[in-house]
Amino acid sequence: MRTRTRPSRVAVLAAVAALTAGILAGCAQDSEGPSGNATGGGGDGGEGKTTLTVGVFGAFGLKEAGLYDQYMKLHPDIVIRQTSIERNENYYPQLLTHLGSGSGLADIQAVEVNNIAEITATQADKLVDLGRTDGVRQDSFLPWKWSQATNKAGRTIGLGTDIGPQGICYRKDLFAAAGLPTDRASVGALWAGDWRKYLDAGKKFKAKAPKGTAFVDSASGVMAAITGGEANRFYDKDGKVVYKTNPAVRNAWDIAAEFAGAGLTAKLQQFTPAWDQGYANAGFATVSCPAWMLGYIQDKSGAAGKGKWDVAAAPKPSNWGGSFLVVPEAGKHKKEAAELVAWLTAPEQQATFFAKRGSFPSSQAAYALPAVSGAKHEYFDNAPIGEIFSAAAQGVPVQIVGPKDLIIAQNLADVGMLQVDQKGTSSKDGWDAAVKAIDNALDQ
Repeated sequence: MRTRTRPSRVAVLAAVAALTAGILAGCAQDSEGPSGNATGGGGDGGEGKTTLTVGVFGAFGLKEAGLYDQYMKLHPDIVIRQTSIERNENYYPQLLTHLGSGSGLADIQAVEVNNIAEITATQADKLVDLGRTDGVRQDSFLPWKWSQATNKAGRTIGLGTDIGPQGICYRKDLFAAAGLPTDRASVGALWAGDWRKYLDAGKKFKAKAPKGTAFVDSASGVMAAITGGEANRFYDKDGKVVYKTNPAVRNAWDIAAEFAGAGLTAKLQQFTPAWDQGYANAGFATVSCPAWMLGYIQDKSGAAGKGKWDVAAAPKPSNWGGSFLVVPEAGKHKKEAAELVAWLTAPEQQATFFAKRGSFPSSQAAYALPAVSGAKHEYFDNAPIGEIFSAAAQGVPVQIVGPKDLIIAQNLADVGMLQVDQKGTSSKDGWDAAVKAIDNALDQ
């Protein structure tokens, strides 16, 4: 993981793939480098076959879900070979270098959502317009996902593999002990439509909370969940950094700071050993959770948490995570590569990807398929996760994604809000510290 704050969903899925969604077929390790030409843009697969190379980061999941094998059975003239670099922070700079030189590229490359804005804005001329590929239908994708990889000229250079719609995962036993409802419909109704209602629910929880428990894991997690559902966040439509003056960002900051000030958080930093221990010890009652995090919660809470966790709708639809596939213009087999990307991101394959790896589809057309619509999670008291996360995904607004979103989000959380949450720093001082760190980072 590049930082302890809101890592790529691929990194988390790699660790808990066998647990995610409770409906997986199995787990494989990071793919091994292929024999022969691994990064030369494809080549002769032998006996008249065409080799397509795919470059990814982490255990991306397409190979592990069996999708490559399925495609090769359908297309005996195609051989697919995948290479994987474990961490995106190592993978992405190499991708930029290879795009700049026009060499060393795979026929298909993965791009993480935090990088797609920069790729779309600066590298579009070096990538195939996948929106023109046969079989690709814009209306089968969520509008906001499609827009993330479409530039101002209307070229769509990436097709989404998955997304991270969020719900609120909560512990029914702790809610019951605090005198709050426990069924997911009533729980969701506590805060429906307003993150401040989530804050109010936390205050009610605290009044009768079991000793040693908090309402929510972290103030930073609350802040990020709120901003994940805002159409305008860190950048404006012209590409200008506006987080300092954007009332949506400041509202998210203020609500999260109120969580900290009211003593409703466990004062934890996400994806740290202490956070993991908080799950194991039932130290907090709620956490904002994208679909891919369910397996992580199951892993860290263990057998003792089965049936005690459930999932309710978040106050407002929000997203955290997701990736894309792109096809470099420098590739030797652009047509075949684009056709493979179109097939991998088609609704049926995205449904398979979800069923076997827990990666929620970015194709809204997949939501009616039984593998998605009927999906339930046994560990979370058979929560209808297909229904819950489909509804969340369809409510997320088209969001402006900027090239340095991750830097801004990380510093707001790790430099600013973490001080407010853990050290009792005032909201103003925490904000000022975050702004200073962001300004320094953006100037580099």
